[in-house]
Amino acid sequence: MDESDIESDGGSLRSLEESRAVVDRIVDPIVAVADDVVTHVNPAARKELDLPPDAAGRPAADVLGATWERLKPEIAETAIGTSREVTLPGRPFDARVHRSVDGATVTFDRDGLSHARDRVLKERAIESAPVGFAISDPDREDNPLIYVNDAYRRMTGYDFEEAIGRNCRFLQGPETDPEAVTEIREAVEVDRPVTVELRNYRKDGTGFWNEVTIAPVRDDDGEVTNYVGFQNDVTARKEAELEAERRRRELDAERAELERVLERVGGLVADVTTAVAGSTCRNDLEEAVAERFAREPTCAGVWIGERNPATRSIEPRASAGFGSEELGEAPQGVDDGHPVERALAAGELVVGDVDGTTVAAAPLAYNDVEYGVLALWMAEGHGVNERESVIISALARAIASGINARETSRILATDAVVAVELELVDDAVAPVALSTLAGCELEYRRSVHRTDEPTASLYTVRGATAGELAAAAEELPIGLETVVDREDEPLIEVVSEDNVVEWLSERGAVVREITAEGGRARLVLELPRSANVRSIVEAVQERYPGTDVISFRQREREDETRQEFAARLEEELTERQLAALQRAYLGGYFEWPRPTTGEELAESMDVSRPTFHEHLRSAEGKLCQAFFDG
Repeated sequence: MDESDIESDGGSLRSLEESRAVVDRIVDPIVAVADDVVTHVNPAARKELDLPPDAAGRPAADVLGATWERLKPEIAETAIGTSREVTLPGRPFDARVHRSVDGATVTFDRDGLSHARDRVLKERAIESAPVGFAISDPDREDNPLIYVNDAYRRMTGYDFEEAIGRNCRFLQGPETDPEAVTEIREAVEVDRPVTVELRNYRKDGTGFWNEVTIAPVRDDDGEVTNYVGFQNDVTARKEAELEAERRRRELDAERAELERVLERVGGLVADVTTAVAGSTCRNDLEEAVAERFAREPTCAGVWIGERNPATRSIEPRASAGFGSEELGEAPQGVDDGHPVERALAAGELVVGDVDGTTVAAAPLAYNDVEYGVLALWMAEGHGVNERESVIISALARAIASGINARETSRILATDAVVAVELELVDDAVAPVALSTLAGCELEYRRSVHRTDEPTASLYTVRGATAGELAAAAEELPIGLETVVDREDEPLIEVVSEDNVVEWLSERGAVVREITAEGGRARLVLELPRSANVRSIVEAVQERYPGTDVISFRQREREDETRQEFAARLEEELTERQLAALQRAYLGGYFEWPRPTTGEELAESMDVSRPTFHEHLRSAEGKLCQAFFDG
């Protein structure tokens, strides 16, 4: 419908103004012209044709440009009162001209304009897309690219002119997967879409992972006219996936290796543990361990040595696997720099080369006491990896613990002992610190080992009252309790984290005497004559700086010693019975007149008086039985 139609519509609209109001409500773009001048433009025309607001009253050539050049002769050839369709070559729309006496109205094809806008919008969307977009022409030789967007150019580094006319394979390189390329080729051959991930290469040679989707474009008859391709740089994701896969394979390999190691060493660990637990003496333990290690296919020879306290040289105690042409005889000693010597010096496993053979040496030490060294000569072609180092070190600690247990048990059974007298001045030793602060003399009587509680040591004190001792103890990291409060010689119980008696007992030594006065403590301990006495003494000197060795004395025991009798009795008494008997004796309960009462002793044990006497009577009965039956 145009202005002329409106003006002739049954005479219902009489004025031009009324006609124009109706035209403005029409959704099709309409332009009215008279004498080559635009007389009216409806809002749809201004919007769809992008005409200026002041178009009315201006020459049509200025307003419509080249479109007017096509319309002007068509308007002239149109008879008054008729209309005609006008094609507009090169324009995304056509027009219909209606000629009247006063001029003409031109109605433009609104659908054509919408299609044009849609096409422009699509072109802009493709060009602005964040993913690479390309079009190829399969009708041309080698199916070359005929279009690429900005994202494609940014992703690949190739300009438009460098990409157009080439097959997309020019992005491939040495690490491009041939199978993925084949998958694309086969999909194109049968005109089906395909998506693959390719290792492609930019113009500068750097590689990137390209997720490529290729799909055929068909015409109205279903024939393929082009192929479109979408490229998405997925390098970050792909590399993360590859790294995760690589790590998974590494973990699988590590797990498999660990399983092989555990399978191989499981029997070794079990057998060595059995040898440690089942041996009755140190020599049997060391020989059993050496024989078991030597049966390992990765181990050619085993050598266990110990430092001679007198010469400081390292001498053999047990060996296995030697005597072959490959290894020769077991070494009778080692030189400086040997892995065995270095392991003892460093206090940790050392792996080194000895005449072309890998040797792993681990110190045998327990509770800071050195018992020797375990050395493994590895079979040809075998080294020691990190896991094996951990296993060897753990087994060496287990062996040392077993030796310590054998040596500790021998102190009560052996007739040949070494008595060592030491002087300690370190304030970390409770009696040393107390004698300094309280200005008194302390004499060690016994220690009480209680389950799940710290070991307590009993001392008689001369030269200080219980109150003075309690005041001194407040300045020290110890617990002090008065067992018997005698003015001239109180009996005290001392509990401290650093208990020298307990520490030495764990290392196979028995403390016989401790007397402390003026910041110095004289300590006498006993060790089996076969023990590494020097190593234990050196451990004491390292733990308590300033310690001096006063004397070494060897002696033979006669039958059951007093200490052995006491140890045997202790095995028969409960903790409470032993505590009641010790406190009663050391507190003077058996003297007359009694310096302390049963009630006071019961209170020191935190039990009732009847309970104390029950424990005491039971202990007295066992004491008499041990004495008279023995």
